[in-house]
Amino acid sequence: MKKTKSAQKKQLLSGNEAIARGAYEAGVRVASGYPGTPSTEILENFSLYKESYSEWAPNEKVALEVALGASFAGVRALATMKHVGLNVAADPLFTSAYTGVRGGLVIITADDPEMHSSQNEQDNRNYAFAAKVPMLEPADAAEAKEFMKTAYDMSEKFDTPVLLRTTTRVSHVKGLVPIGRVKTSKGKPGIEKMPQKFVMLPANARKRRVVIEQRMQDLTEFAETFSENRIERGDNKIGFITSGISYLYVKEAFPEASVLKLGMVYPFPEKMIRHFARSVKKLYIVEELDPFIELHVKAMGIECTGKQRVPAYGELDSLKVRQAITGKKGKKLYEAESIPLRPPNLCPGCPHRGIFHSISKLGLFVAGDIGCYTLAALKPLSALDTCVCMGASIGTAFGMEKALGKDSLGKIVAVIGDSTFMHSGITGLLDIVYNGGFSTVIILDNRTTGMTGHQPNPATGMTLSGETGTTVDIEALCRAIGVKHVYDVNPHDIKATEKVLRRETAREEPSVIITKSPCVLLPEMKKRKNKPLYGVITENCTGCRMCLKIGCPAIEWVPLNEKEALSLGLKPKQKGHSRINPVLCDGCSQCAPLCKFNAINLVKDRDG
Repeated sequence: MKKTKSAQKKQLLSGNEAIARGAYEAGVRVASGYPGTPSTEILENFSLYKESYSEWAPNEKVALEVALGASFAGVRALATMKHVGLNVAADPLFTSAYTGVRGGLVIITADDPEMHSSQNEQDNRNYAFAAKVPMLEPADAAEAKEFMKTAYDMSEKFDTPVLLRTTTRVSHVKGLVPIGRVKTSKGKPGIEKMPQKFVMLPANARKRRVVIEQRMQDLTEFAETFSENRIERGDNKIGFITSGISYLYVKEAFPEASVLKLGMVYPFPEKMIRHFARSVKKLYIVEELDPFIELHVKAMGIECTGKQRVPAYGELDSLKVRQAITGKKGKKLYEAESIPLRPPNLCPGCPHRGIFHSISKLGLFVAGDIGCYTLAALKPLSALDTCVCMGASIGTAFGMEKALGKDSLGKIVAVIGDSTFMHSGITGLLDIVYNGGFSTVIILDNRTTGMTGHQPNPATGMTLSGETGTTVDIEALCRAIGVKHVYDVNPHDIKATEKVLRRETAREEPSVIITKSPCVLLPEMKKRKNKPLYGVITENCTGCRMCLKIGCPAIEWVPLNEKEALSLGLKPKQKGHSRINPVLCDGCSQCAPLCKFNAINLVKDRDG
């Protein structure tokens, strides 16, 4: 079938792909971010547009500062991050509201209702209110692309950074997105000295504070005529004020109702809200997470119903919205099938498994961090005792040391990944050295940012664009900070690793153990030839289950009854035996030393 002209101008894109396309069409020239679900794919897709510069920064604060610098140089710039990343970038965010921009600056905050891959469920609309910057919130992929272009126009018109909020559903939803032309830059990039605008000494900041208040008044007036703040008339018995993905849920649940859709969720079009509220008999506010719109509407003296009925946590959907408003239980269009639980687990051959098995065996208290290694908190490893935020493991361990004194010797370790160490772990280690601590820090160097999809970081020697860069020498860096005792270990060698762990956790000086082994999912690891294969000699297996304690998905337990045990030459009372799945086995060798009965051995022929 021949494509129509209109169909040829559209592409099926996810929300994140659409945001990247919107940035490209808006003429963005510099983009910086830190990977974090659900935002990661934005920068990965934007990097495909080779006319512009894009990078993974060491952390979100640096990413925003890079984007802000590009804006100061007169070009349009983008900073991307997930919701907790904006906490890291909050320092430059708040002051950038004072400096304003030259080239347009947009900051993506990708919120994660339901905490699909996050440690909290914060609502970053509150940042717009606190920092006094405008925020847009698209409802689908097509809006996401167009809102990006709108955001840059707003940024330059009102001399302000603009926050664009997405949520997990908007980030990952697929939709037909119209493809437009790329905006050409109006002016030439260049350096322009503007100290009264860009140097936030108190004398200058006080003047800029007045500018912010005037800007907010101007933006509030602009909100009244902003085309993405719109009233959709329906039955006046019931009306909804909503935004983002919640708008789609409302339209599905109550297609007959009147709706005020807010494309700009801050500042608010107060006149429009009052007019809409007067036009309906009953007003509801439907929004995910905090009662952000609801509180502001109530502060205007308008009677409305929101979180009294609509949940203040987790994701919404059309069924939840309808049930919350009507109080009647409904039925989903498609009921979920009952399937076996599949708990997350470290991959077969994961280098982290060996170190966590050793840690668990020694009974150490583990101050953990953010990464795929956080899965070590789950059974059977059960080897992670805290997890707060990026980089917190080192400071947490040191704080416990200072609280307990020498009683903590040999009892506490901090565990952090290589990318997370680059993100925000270095300063924590510096604190230990500077303030005379003796904590042991384990840096899990698997040569990638594994949790978010194998993005490069400063320790990998590769950039976002695929170019070879300078590789940070973690060992040399630790020694430069002042750590005298730094040791590399192979985490697959459990006995040697355990020996180093015992020695360093008992040391009354700071020490760093670097576990060096690539992530098994890296392309070069997948392409390995002649990978070792391990198997179980069934007649040697006593059913002690010691090998299961390492939690490798390749090691399976085969239950047996008395007759089956006898047929295999096992003791009648043996309830089963272990088996290694040859498809899943990565040949890491971690399991073999665990068996005291020589039941796990190297199999010479992987295909046999």
